[in-house]
Amino acid sequence: MSVAIEMDGGVPNLKARLRRAERLTKLKYIGLIIPLALFLLVTFLWPIGSLLYRAVANPEVIEALPRTTQALRGWDGETLPGDDVFDAFAGDLDGNRRSPVLAGAAKRLNMEEPGFRSVLINTARKLDRQPGQSAKDAILAVEPRWGDVSAWRLVARNGQLVTPFYILSALDLRITDDGAIVRAPDDQAIYVEILLRTLWMSVVVTALCMLLGYPLAYLLAQVSTGTGNLLMILVLLPFWTSVLVRVAAWIVLLQKEGPINKAMLALGLITEPLQLVFNRFGVYIAMVHILLPFVVLPLYAVMKSIKPAYVRAAISLGAPPFSAFWKIYFPLSLPGVGAGGLLVFILCMGYYITPALLGSPREQMASYFVAFYTNETINWGMAAALSAVLLSATMILYVIYARHFGPARANQITPR
Repeated sequence: MSVAIEMDGGVPNLKARLRRAERLTKLKYIGLIIPLALFLLVTFLWPIGSLLYRAVANPEVIEALPRTTQALRGWDGETLPGDDVFDAFAGDLDGNRRSPVLAGAAKRLNMEEPGFRSVLINTARKLDRQPGQSAKDAILAVEPRWGDVSAWRLVARNGQLVTPFYILSALDLRITDDGAIVRAPDDQAIYVEILLRTLWMSVVVTALCMLLGYPLAYLLAQVSTGTGNLLMILVLLPFWTSVLVRVAAWIVLLQKEGPINKAMLALGLITEPLQLVFNRFGVYIAMVHILLPFVVLPLYAVMKSIKPAYVRAAISLGAPPFSAFWKIYFPLSLPGVGAGGLLVFILCMGYYITPALLGSPREQMASYFVAFYTNETINWGMAAALSAVLLSATMILYVIYARHFGPARANQITPR
């Protein structure tokens, strides 16, 4: 059999043809990947990046007082600024007296120093520089607060495009006038408690889902195909109903005049109706009901791939059934435990509707305050900072999962 090889100056160019073919194949792969990459960039990476940037963005003061913030760059921060700073400040106020950017800067400064909004707005409104009067004298005559060094430190501190203020506030920390980071006063330190509450409620719901979901997934993996399919339909049934409808159904079931209380009264288990809703108990019940399939499905997928011969071999060698399960079957199911637990925990941390409808104010999680700052106070910085803290916790959990329950760990515990 003869093979035709093209010649180029007497040298076969088969390698060049192979390289061209490989390049064409790579270009086809890239062409197929580009639409998906653009879709992820536009709908996922760009929104998350914008949100994270808002957690540190600080443009308000610079937009309203550009010359002032520039003049304060060389200020020592110990003594009252010079006349050049007051001149720049007066010019910025004159230029933005009726501009909404000044209101934005006043609102931003008021976050760090309550009452400072009126200081800035009143200064801009009442400033009337007389002929021959210096800017410093005119400003101090309108608002003596500008004679305090701490007021200028506040403006200078916000003369940067990025700030740690929102992130620190989300961790109940604040920056003092001298730049030190200290704990916020007790009457303002609320976010750490909210974050700890969110983590604790997520842990409890994940643990309950695991306790209920593991035996159920084990049963699904052991029964016949027909029975397993029927049970799987029952597991997936909640997915076909709106979350809002399920929460409303639990409100009806758990209220004092609901079927559950009436049944317990009829059986003599209680003497008066119990408060089962609008508290943490009701939140736990509804969240476990909604999130249970997210544990069962990963566990079932892993358990279905475990060969029954492993456990039978251990029993045939003299191991008791429970020991065979605990030492052979359970370690093999750990990837499913990790995947299901991580999925439920992450979903719990972002839950909003269920605690809002079924819980009291003491059951509201971090997502409630993210929605509050987004929709009510329009404080995107705090909303983004709380979201960034939740995202950081999620990434830490994923690293732990990948280290202890990921594919590498699964390969270590697989019998050979």
